[in-house]
Amino acid sequence: QVQLVESGGGLVQAGGSLRLSCAASGRTFSSYVMGWFRQAPGKEREFVGYIRWSDGSTYYVDSVKGRFTISRDNAKNTVYLQMNSLKPEDTAVYCCAARSSPYGISWLSPRGYDYWGQGTQVTVSS
Repeated sequence: QVQLVESGGGLVQAGGSLRLSCAASGRTFSSYVMGWFRQAPGKEREFVGYIRWSDGSTYYVDSVKGRFTISRDNAKNTVYLQMNSLKPEDTAVYCCAARSSPYGISWLSPRGYDYWGQGTQVTVSS
């Protein structure tokens, strides 16, 4: 089992920044990829980006490229989501998720992840 705890959400004005953290505990060695997803009210969960534990390689959805950055601290078993130039449309509950295997369902799909955090609210005011 892997336990994930997000923190760092809050209320920010458009154009501002926030950094979310996702602390992993438990069988963290079994995690291959850490993903960030978000879900706005009335909308489906949306992929934001992922980072691979081994080499730190990342991938982002087009809507956040150039604004969001995912990083990790292996020693702390923590993944970060740095969000800059925030827009009102970024308002959502943000969740981190862990994936155990590189194979199978797409890394961009929430169904491809085995463990989830509880989420943290990000609200961007205009």
